[in-house]
Amino acid sequence: MKISLFFAAALLALAPAHAQDAEKIWPTKPVKLVVPFAAGSTPDIIGRLIAGDIQSRHPGATVVVDNRPGAGGNTGTDAVAKSAPDGTTIGISLGGPLAINANLFSKLPYDPEKDIAPITMLTTLPSALVVPASLGIKTVAEFVALLRKDPGKITYGSIGAGSLSHLTMEAIGVQTGTKMVHVPYGGSPAAVTAVIRGDVQVACLPASAVTPQLDEGKLRILAVSTAKRSPYLPDVPTLKESGIDVESDAWNALIAPAGTPPDVIAQINSEVRKALENPSVKEKLKVQLIDPAPSSPEELRARITAEKKLWADVIKAADIRIN
Repeated sequence: MKISLFFAAALLALAPAHAQDAEKIWPTKPVKLVVPFAAGSTPDIIGRLIAGDIQSRHPGATVVVDNRPGAGGNTGTDAVAKSAPDGTTIGISLGGPLAINANLFSKLPYDPEKDIAPITMLTTLPSALVVPASLGIKTVAEFVALLRKDPGKITYGSIGAGSLSHLTMEAIGVQTGTKMVHVPYGGSPAAVTAVIRGDVQVACLPASAVTPQLDEGKLRILAVSTAKRSPYLPDVPTLKESGIDVESDAWNALIAPAGTPPDVIAQINSEVRKALENPSVKEKLKVQLIDPAPSSPEELRARITAEKKLWADVIKAADIRIN
């Protein structure tokens, strides 16, 4: 009996220590958060908000944002894939490097299925179909009628070849049986300016890049590309509501190198969820029209798989090629 009591007491004494160890799985060392786009980009804003929140809750923790722009997000995503799988390097990525680019590039420096460990979805951002107000178009139906009236003459802007804005416009063309001329730009600001000046007649761009220009009355939003209406633009219909079966949203996710231990993945997922639930973080994202969208690693993997299939069909139908 005394021996049993001794072991019971010993186990009780050890339990808090084990619990404390479990809580300290991550971050116990300085963490590098790779962002595959330049400072000031949407992924960079999200990354810095998350890094700041984690550090504020863990005094002494270090989370350094490491910007690795290039190749449509492939460069930064590859940097994560080739890092040590110990939780000290994680990264933000998005639909392009994780799902779309495998269909666009003849070869990627990493395999999204084998070299990446999903952690969680981070955010979603609606895209907006916009035209210059001077075009005189007020609805998607009027826009489609214009496409059919002048086949192959309407130009659209995007934030780069292979970008979501490029593929969404091509999907619209496939759905409506029309052809448009693609004019790629180096980013959202340049593409928005092109629409305002009438250099292109239409574009599907992140809503956060478009809405600041609405007060001047030079742009008109015809629709959003998300499944449901955006709470930030409640009066704007979706493409589906407007008769075009196209759905896309700009999403960001958190990834780690394949082989990162499941308990570390779970801890990072928990910490990031707390960051996305922070009212201060949510308010700062809201200003950018960004919605937090945390998920399980399995849900993120399913999203990647589904989007790879979705955009493969569009890329094939529109005969889009990067290299």
